[in-house]
Amino acid sequence: MNSTTPLLIEDTNLSHAWSRAFLHIIDNPSKEISPLVVTLTGFTNGVSNEDQAIRLALDNSLLINKAQKIHTVANTIFPYSLWKHSKNNRNKLFDMYLKALPRYKALAPHKNRRGIYFERLIAYGAGPKNGNQLEYIISQYNSRSGVRKSMFQASIFDPARDHITSAQLPFPCLQHISFVPQNRDKTLTINAFYATQQMFEKAYGNYLGLCRLGDFMAHEMGLTFERMNCFIGVAKLDTIPKSHQSLTQLTEIARATLS
Repeated sequence: MNSTTPLLIEDTNLSHAWSRAFLHIIDNPSKEISPLVVTLTGFTNGVSNEDQAIRLALDNSLLINKAQKIHTVANTIFPYSLWKHSKNNRNKLFDMYLKALPRYKALAPHKNRRGIYFERLIAYGAGPKNGNQLEYIISQYNSRSGVRKSMFQASIFDPARDHITSAQLPFPCLQHISFVPQNRDKTLTINAFYATQQMFEKAYGNYLGLCRLGDFMAHEMGLTFERMNCFIGVAKLDTIPKSHQSLTQLTEIARATLS
């Protein structure tokens, strides 16, 4: 498989899906997959199935390399702990998040100085509902039947802010999200598009955050979360060598689990 041949990974376990993409890069000459499509199903009450041995091994490798843990990355897309703390009150969730936003940015100023994904979703800076794209989607869906499905999409990338000439830009890699309700069986699919994605530092947390966002949206729309599709233009392992010793145990555990 060359670097421009699409790779489709479909699984019912988030850890296994990530491992298959990760090992594909480890086992092939290139450090990139372009494009990559990851699709996940098999949720239990909206929660992703995971393999804790793989997740722990990856978190340990991330810690060694002074990178953010999986949960931290996932929270940039959807603040799961705040959602539970708000007792499933979305207005309280939005309010709590925006009040805490300066503190979140201060925790990782280099990574967060240009914005955080959930911030763009609920405070884009323009549009109805004061830029809260999620609230607009939820309210439109719940207000009447027969709403066009093209309405259920949210933007992250903003040309006015993000078309800049910096050689490296840590944000945003996630560009766009769409939600597809199926009224016949009362389910919801979430689709996400990444221009690029870091397979080691970000991908697992990205998948987890998207699944949590999908579960939240399904809950608020009176649906059941069914599927997460993630389309990645270039999935890459560019922040760490394949032979780095911190990947040895992680690679072994991923192989053993998939075998």
